[in-house]
Amino acid sequence: MRDLGVGFGCLLGGQRWVARHGRQYGFGLLPGLITLVLYAAALVALAVWGEDAVTWATPFADHWSSPWQGLFRGFLTAVLFALGLLLAVLTFTAVTLLIGQPFYESLSEKADADVSPDGTAPRSDLPLRRELWIAGRDSLRVLVRAGLWGVLLFALGFVPLVGQTAVPVLGFFVTGFFLTEELASVALQRRGVELRARLALLRSRKTLVWGFGTPLGLAFLVPFAAVFLMPGAVAGATLLARELLGEETEEDGTEDTGGSASDGRPRPQGVTS
Repeated sequence: MRDLGVGFGCLLGGQRWVARHGRQYGFGLLPGLITLVLYAAALVALAVWGEDAVTWATPFADHWSSPWQGLFRGFLTAVLFALGLLLAVLTFTAVTLLIGQPFYESLSEKADADVSPDGTAPRSDLPLRRELWIAGRDSLRVLVRAGLWGVLLFALGFVPLVGQTAVPVLGFFVTGFFLTEELASVALQRRGVELRARLALLRSRKTLVWGFGTPLGLAFLVPFAAVFLMPGAVAGATLLARELLGEETEEDGTEDTGGSASDGRPRPQGVTS
């Protein structure tokens, strides 16, 4: 249970950090605003034409009697929109990070140095083009995994009782895990931790990841909240990355994360800092 509190502390610590660094926060808002406009247009299109898409996909229901045809297609339309909303939450971070790679890389590096005892942070020697390629490639791989989970949860949603109780809860935990992976990838990629090792690192402390990502995923469901929380979420994920790797953190940064960043846990094989 301690890890849940530490993860949530990282989330709050990141928001406090950007509150003290207004310029970084302002630059960090721009990518989220761009992504929000794109996603809002896509969701509006889904709301407007979703019913037509369901009607096209279910010709076998054309001759059903009322009210069963309307109930069936109305339910599928609602499920389609809910799935679209879930995928929007899952992919919003990846797309925003890709659009705002230079902004968030700078923000993460400054947050990293700010809580480091020696005032320095790991830096990537890769050119920007290469960093964008790696970030895009890894994001696509993560989105495929998230998409498979989305399809599974969509199918389980039809199971009576379980689909209306356990599945939504499971969906928030899945969303929280993948949100955390995408956000922490900024700091971890700068340390040379590749995707496979990142996933192993996150799985090794799932409660820490859920403590950070699940409340963030819930907050992202609030309209426009994702845009304003993204800069702090990147800073908080940087604190989380330091905790995962057992890196020493300055005392004031340790208070933000809810405990010592170095707890003596062994690092998974293949992880370097």
